[in-house]
Amino acid sequence: MDLFDLQPIDNSVRPLAERMRPRTLDEFIGQAHLVGQNSIVSRAIKADRVGSCILYGPPGVGKTTLASIIASATKSKFVKLNAVSSGVADAKRVIDDARENMRMYGIRTYLLLDECHRWNKAQSDSVLAAIEDGSIIFIGSTTENPYVSMTKAIVSRCRIFEFKKLTDDDIIFGLKQAVLDRERGLGDLNVIVTDDAYLHLAWASAGDMRTALNALELAVLTTSTSSDGYIHITKSEAEQSIQKKAMSIDESMYYDMLSAFCKSLRGSDPDAALYWSNRLIEAGCDPMLILRRLIVHSAEDVGMADPHALQIAVSAMTAYEHIGLPEGRIPMAEAIIYVAEAPKSNSVVNALYSSLEAVREVKDDNVPMYLRDANYKGEVIQGYKYPHSFGGYVEQQYLPDSIKDREFYIPSNNGNEKGLIKRKKKLTD
Repeated sequence: MDLFDLQPIDNSVRPLAERMRPRTLDEFIGQAHLVGQNSIVSRAIKADRVGSCILYGPPGVGKTTLASIIASATKSKFVKLNAVSSGVADAKRVIDDARENMRMYGIRTYLLLDECHRWNKAQSDSVLAAIEDGSIIFIGSTTENPYVSMTKAIVSRCRIFEFKKLTDDDIIFGLKQAVLDRERGLGDLNVIVTDDAYLHLAWASAGDMRTALNALELAVLTTSTSSDGYIHITKSEAEQSIQKKAMSIDESMYYDMLSAFCKSLRGSDPDAALYWSNRLIEAGCDPMLILRRLIVHSAEDVGMADPHALQIAVSAMTAYEHIGLPEGRIPMAEAIIYVAEAPKSNSVVNALYSSLEAVREVKDDNVPMYLRDANYKGEVIQGYKYPHSFGGYVEQQYLPDSIKDREFYIPSNNGNEKGLIKRKKKLTD
C-alpha cells in the first residue's frame, strides 16, 4: 500500500500534531542545516533526486514529516513499512513490485522504513541488492544512532541526515501556527495563549514538536470558554497539560544553573552538583546535556589526578542511554558524586592547549631522522633507541629540534599525579 494513499480521516478525530504536519518544504519548521534554502536535501527533493538515506534524530523533530514531503513531491511510488512489524517477506514483496513497476512503467519506488534500527542483519541484507541496483530508494527513519544500531553494509549505502532537537523558538512558532490555523488547527476555537504558557510548553517539550502540540491540544480541549468567549491558556493550564511543573527558569537562568553545576563539580561540592543537575532536569533539561558536561569535567578538572573519573562518567552516560528515566538518574548521581569528590588537576587541558599553541606557531617541525618511518622509503635509519632494550625507558628526543625542550604536560601534586611525578623523576635521575 502506498504511503498517504489511505482515505483521509475526519480532522475532528485526528490529533492536532498530525493535522498540523507540514505539507511542503515551505511549511517545514527547523532543521535549517538540512532543508534550508539551497541545501542539498531541498535541492534533491525539488529535482526528484533523493537517494537512499537514513533520517536520524530524536522524536518529534520532523523525520516522518520530511519523508511525507518527499512522498508528495516525488513522481515515484512511495511505500511505508515499520521495522517492528515487518520482515524479509515484506521487503521482498516491495522489491518485486518495485522492479515490476520500473520494468513496465519506468516508475521508481521509495521504501520508507520507520524504526529502521530494529531490523537485524538478515532483514537489512534483504534490501542491499535492491538499493545497489536502484530497484528501490531506501529511506530509513530512526531515533537511534545508525552507526551504532544498524548494520554497516546498509549504512555505507545511505547518506546519513542527522536531525537536531527543535529550538524553543521553533516550537513556539509551530504552536502559534496551530492556534491561528482555521483549516487544520485551533483557529475556530478562539484560543488565547499567554507568552508564559508558550514558553513553558516549548521548554517542557524539550525540542519535540509532537509533544508540544499534543499538550496544547489537551489544554485547549479541557479548558472551558470564559465569559468573553475565549479559551484562555495560561502557564497553569500548560503545566497541567504537559505533566511537568513549571520551574520558573528562563534562558538566562538555564545558563546560570548549568554554570553553577559545572563550578560545583570543579569545586568538589557533590551536594551542590547534585542539586543543580536535578534542578535543571526537573525544569525540562535533557539529562544527556548534564552527562556530556560531566564527561568533559572528568577530563578537564580531574584528569590524570584520577583517570577513573572519565571511565565512570562515560559509563553513567551509557547506562542512562540504555535505562532512561527515572532509574538512569542513579548511575548519573553516582558519577556526579565521584567526579566532584575526586582529586582535581587541570594538567590535561593545559597540556592540550599548550601543544595546540605550539602546533600553530612552530614552523620548523621536521621529524628527527631516527624517528622517521623507513619501511616505505627503503632507507636504513640509525640512532633510534628501542626503549624495551633499555628496560622500558631510555632518554631520547622525540620533539622537533626547534621545540625539543618544551614541556606541555606538567603533572600536579594531586591524586594519581603524585605517583606520576615520582615515576618521572626516578626514570630521569
